[in-house]
Amino acid sequence: MRNRKYQITDISEIYKIIETGKICRLGLCNGNIPYIVPLNYGYKDNALYFHSAHEGMKIEFMKKNNTVCFEIEGQVDIIEMENACKWTTKYTSVIGWGEAVFVNDLKEKEDALDIIMNQYSEKSGWNYNEKEIKQVCIFKIKIEKVYGKRIK
Repeated sequence: MRNRKYQITDISEIYKIIETGKICRLGLCNGNIPYIVPLNYGYKDNALYFHSAHEGMKIEFMKKNNTVCFEIEGQVDIIEMENACKWTTKYTSVIGWGEAVFVNDLKEKEDALDIIMNQYSEKSGWNYNEKEIKQVCIFKIKIEKVYGKRIK
């Protein structure tokens, strides 16, 4: 991070942003072609979990290069000023890196779906049928490196 005054150094605050976030932007690269996609996710035990179709650009990119980058933002507030050049934004964000791994075991896929659902709801006891679990692609990213930023 270029400007250290914005860096969040408290790792628990960084993980709080991840735990409460709603959208994760996943950055992928295939050769010299970059790709970024916003996704729903779930977080547990230093890993992010995602669901997807079995086909598509992100799946093709991850099969060729499973090293990924991700971004999650926390609260965002736009600060309006009389002078347009004085407008600013207060926000928190997390950027991290890891490797994407496809989850194929049916029980692990069901657990991952629970983790994703728990990111958005306090309800528990979700039910899935085997056909649905087989039809969905699940992948996870074990977080290897992460840092946070806060603009006040």
